[in-house]
Amino acid sequence: MRKTTLMAEMQNTPDLIRKYFPQAGEAALEKLNRLPGLYREWNQKINVISRKDIQHIHERHILHSLSITRLVSFRDGTKILDVGTGGGFPGIPLAIMFPGVHFHLVDSVGKKIKVVEAIASELELDNVVAEQARAEKIQNKYDFVVSRAVTNLPTFFHWIRKKILATNRNAIPNGILYLKGGDFEDELQNLPWKKDIYTISDYFEEPFFETKKIVHLHQ
Repeated sequence: MRKTTLMAEMQNTPDLIRKYFPQAGEAALEKLNRLPGLYREWNQKINVISRKDIQHIHERHILHSLSITRLVSFRDGTKILDVGTGGGFPGIPLAIMFPGVHFHLVDSVGKKIKVVEAIASELELDNVVAEQARAEKIQNKYDFVVSRAVTNLPTFFHWIRKKILATNRNAIPNGILYLKGGDFEDELQNLPWKKDIYTISDYFEEPFFETKKIVHLHQ
């Protein structure tokens, strides 16, 4: 019974993206819906997504990454650094949705960057550059730094606080957009920047998002 249910979920997952992004072009939808197959193929060689999560990749990885689009529609020319990107989240789904935005995806693990490069190449994402690097070693500056809870917020803030461009070009101030779950109020206490917290379940109704938040830190 569970196997039948799981197969039904997997068959219906493309509709999940179309459900929340009916305005997305067919080219973007086609690339987003190719991601599960590409990741399943690569996961057999290099484990970048857990076996449990790979069955729910549209919800737990793609849609979760795209929750950032509920806060801001990045303008062309925006520069974004994705720190600890792993297999390419949230950077790859965002790069698909915003082909005019420049994405720099970094991770300290080389085999994960290999997967990111392969998937970006397969999807012809010319706006993605992937690099094996530690965040604190990056010298460039960006409009936004995005990430999915690679470490606690004070540590992350220390890594990237000097990598944010001063001039804003989007509808929200430049800064950090951090996807995080659970209770993290203590982590915010001593951070010197302004803090805006958004509940993802306000945008997506699936139970997975009940405890998920987007933290926007900015000056």
